[in-house]
Amino acid sequence: MVRILRHYYSAPAIYVFLLETSIVAFALYGAALLLVPSDSAALPRYLAAAVVPALANAVLMYAMGLYDAPNIGSFRRALPRLAACLCIGAPLLGRSLVVDGLNRSEALFFYSTWTTLVVACIIMARLVATPLARARFPARRVLVLGAGRHAAEIERIAAKPQHGRSEIVGYVAPDGEAVRVSSRRLMPVAGSLLDHVRRQGIEEIVVALDDRRGMPLGPLLEARMEGITVTPYLAYCERETRRINIAALDPSWLIYGDGFRISDATSRLLKRGLDIIASLLLLAFALPTLVLAAIAIRCDSPGPIFYWQTRVGRGGVPFQIIKFRTMRVDAETAAGPQWAALGDARVTGIGGLLRRLRIDELPQILNVLKGEMSFVGPRPERPFFVKRLAAEIPFYAERHRVRPGITGWAQINYPYGSSTADAEAKLSYDLYYIKNFSFVFDLLIILSTARAVLFAKGGR
Repeated sequence: MVRILRHYYSAPAIYVFLLETSIVAFALYGAALLLVPSDSAALPRYLAAAVVPALANAVLMYAMGLYDAPNIGSFRRALPRLAACLCIGAPLLGRSLVVDGLNRSEALFFYSTWTTLVVACIIMARLVATPLARARFPARRVLVLGAGRHAAEIERIAAKPQHGRSEIVGYVAPDGEAVRVSSRRLMPVAGSLLDHVRRQGIEEIVVALDDRRGMPLGPLLEARMEGITVTPYLAYCERETRRINIAALDPSWLIYGDGFRISDATSRLLKRGLDIIASLLLLAFALPTLVLAAIAIRCDSPGPIFYWQTRVGRGGVPFQIIKFRTMRVDAETAAGPQWAALGDARVTGIGGLLRRLRIDELPQILNVLKGEMSFVGPRPERPFFVKRLAAEIPFYAERHRVRPGITGWAQINYPYGSSTADAEAKLSYDLYYIKNFSFVFDLLIILSTARAVLFAKGGR
C-alpha cells in the first residue's frame, strides 16, 4: 500500500493506472498523426484528443472497480467490467478528435475507425499493464511478532486477496501469550531477531502483541536501525483493510496519531464547494428519475411520496432528513423503530426497487444544499439508535464530528446495517474516513458510489 494525501492506495493499482493511461494516450496520439494529415497547428488538438480520452477512461475504469486488487490480478475476472466500461465510454471517447471538412460518409468512416482504435488501445493497455504490475510489485515479506488474538486477526486479513500485497512469512510467539494462529505458521527464532530477519528476507515486522508490556524493545530498535520497517498492529490493519480496528482501538492511538484534519478552513471550504457542485449536477441529471419515482410511489401504495424523519447530524444536532417513502405508512405503528432488514416485509414493491438502486436517497440533495448534510460522510442515524449504539460501541459518538453524507466510505464498503455488529463494522470505515479525509478522497468515494449503484450493492 502507498499513502497519498492521507489515503492508502494499492501500489499495483497506481502502477496499472499510470501505465494504462500512458499507453492509451501515446497510442491515440500516434494514431491521430497517422489518420489525419500533418498540420503543425493542429498538433495540440491531437494531443488533447489523446490525453482527454485516456484520463476519462481511467476515471470510468476506477468507477467500474477495475483498479480493485481482484480485477488487476486477473484479466478474465476484469473482462465483464471492462466490456461494460467500453460500451459506456467508447462512443463518447470516439468523438474526442474533431476533424473539419469531412462529408457524411468520410465522417462515419473516420469516427468508427477512431472509436475502434480507442477500444483496441484500452484493451491492449490492460493486457500489458496487468502482468507487468504483478512482476513489478512482488508481495512484501512480513514477520508478525505475536501469536495471539491480534495476530489471528492479521492471519485472517492476509488470507483475503483484496487486502494489500503482504506475504506473512511467519509468526513469532512470545513467552506466555496464548497461541491463536495456525501452528504451522509459527516460526522459532534462532539467534537474534535481526539475524533471523536477515536470513528470511523480511522487509517489515508487525508488532501484534496482545500485551505490549512484553515488547522486546532492544531487538526491535536494532532491526529498525538496520532499515527494517516496524509497524504497530493498528497501523498495519488500517493500511491493509482501509478501516480502523475498533476492538483494539485505544484513545492514545487517536490522540497521538496523524490525520483528523477535516476541520481546517481549506478542507471545509473545498468540501462545501464539492457538496454544492455535486448536488446541483446530480439534481440536474436525476430530475427525470425523481419525477418517475414520485409517480411510481403514488401509484404503488397509499400515503405521501416523501418521508421526513429525525436523524442525528454534526455535533449530535438533530435534523429532518427527506427521502422517498419506501415503506408502508404504518410500518412502525406496532413495533416502533426497527432496522431495515434484508427482505423487510414493511417495504413496498416499488420501495424495494428504489432502495436497491439508491434512488430513495436522492431527495437528500436538499439536505446537502441546506448545509445539514454533506455529499460524502457517515450515514445519519436516528436518535433512538444513536443513543443505544453509543452506549454499546466505543467511540461511536466520534462519527458526529462531521456532517453525515448521502454516500460515504462505509456505505460503499459495507452492506446496509441491521444490527449492532453491523454498526460497529461501519464505524470502523467512518473513523478511517474522518481520520484520512481529503478532497481527492471525497472525489474517489463519489466515483465508487456510481459502481455501488450500478451493481445494486448495499441497498435493502
